[in-house]
Amino acid sequence: MNTTTMRNALGVVVVGGALLAGAAVQACGGGSAQKAPSTVPTSAASAKPGQSVSADTGQQVGVSDAPSSAGVSAAERPKMNDAAKGPYMQALEAFARGDLAGAKTLFNDAISKDPKAYQAHYSLGVVLERMGDPGALQHYREAFAIVPDYEPALTAYPLYLARRGNLGEADQFLSDKHAKMPKSAAITAALAEVKSMQRDSGSAQQLAQEALKLNPNYAPAMVTLARDHYRNRRLDLAQYALQAILDGFGPENPPREKDNPEARLLRALILKEEARRAAAIAELERVYQARPDIVDAAVQLGTYYLESGNADKAMPLLQRALMYDKDNLVAHLNLGDCYRLLGRPADAKKEFDWVLAKDSTQVQVYYNMGLLYLFSANVPGMTPLQQADAAIQSFEKFKAQRARTATAEGDDVEQLITQAKAKKGAIEANASAATPAAPASGSAAKPEGSTSKPTSAPAASSAKPASS
Repeated sequence: MNTTTMRNALGVVVVGGALLAGAAVQACGGGSAQKAPSTVPTSAASAKPGQSVSADTGQQVGVSDAPSSAGVSAAERPKMNDAAKGPYMQALEAFARGDLAGAKTLFNDAISKDPKAYQAHYSLGVVLERMGDPGALQHYREAFAIVPDYEPALTAYPLYLARRGNLGEADQFLSDKHAKMPKSAAITAALAEVKSMQRDSGSAQQLAQEALKLNPNYAPAMVTLARDHYRNRRLDLAQYALQAILDGFGPENPPREKDNPEARLLRALILKEEARRAAAIAELERVYQARPDIVDAAVQLGTYYLESGNADKAMPLLQRALMYDKDNLVAHLNLGDCYRLLGRPADAKKEFDWVLAKDSTQVQVYYNMGLLYLFSANVPGMTPLQQADAAIQSFEKFKAQRARTATAEGDDVEQLITQAKAKKGAIEANASAATPAAPASGSAAKPEGSTSKPTSAPAASSAKPASS
């Protein structure tokens, strides 16, 4: 596809930006930074350690409170009182550390001191959403009940519904708000995202372009364009839109937002599909440095490191991902394999047991558990013979489930089963040799001090990490 065709297909592609709501990326206080016409205040996410960040402007981690387009006149907003400012700012810092429980307590404290602190209601909604607590919806509603045109809450509420499968309700909510706030780029872009999630690509593209007409510098709309192309496998158009955001097209069309983390994450996913490993890792590293709370980036990057055998480097990324998304199955599975490779069998088994309890149909966990039992010197609470039996059972379960799911992973499972059976046989033979038999009449007793030759342990194997 040539450049002219791409420009026609994207409409205003070279003058926009984007939101990654569809990937459930949610900072404390919103999805992505909203690039408004005016200068936005420094957020707690970008502040240096020890740097003071005022609560007066209502900024959140990763989002601006400024109206998304010039046509939106911000309603009168109550100023947070002094008593609430302290716990509010402490809550933002707790979120930045990945302490969601602490952030929840502190945001609640701020609200108790100032029930009209709409920013605290919104941020508490984000924290609760990440914690899997449906109470998030209540606090999003509280925020826009206090400030009716508060766009971060007006978009977070329906996108929460959409991510949980309530697409019709999300569509209706945003359509109503769009009718009442037709000049809001944020509402328009969020509706475009929901339309894309409903596989209505035509409406999604039209609405995203409408948002860009309202604010040519509004980042969320362009990433919605790119992500809609990605969802519909129009990868060339997705890449072109991402180039407009991150790289630009020369001096006359500079990048719209070259450090946009959501756009870089989407580019990394495309690079991964193209097997461009080094380039994908470079993008993911930039995302993680800018926004360690973006779970998908941390999990993808950790998985890449684990695939290369660097469990030490993968482990903290996966641990950090679980601080922001405690139920992320891929993070638990790959963290378990990190622990296995680092000689922490008890911790590895704990992670694998969690995955099995969460989803017993997860194929890869049986393979990883088989490796744990086969190659670990000592799994707490198990004898070597029990480990060998458990390894065989785990590999057999993996083989059976893999046949049903048609996965190509674990091609060496037959070899591993043979190895586990050989190990079991050796353990049993050694045990028999170590047990003195009753001497037959006239037979010579076994010389004292005689021992059987120990069987050497097999070399450790590395599982293929699960992909997110």
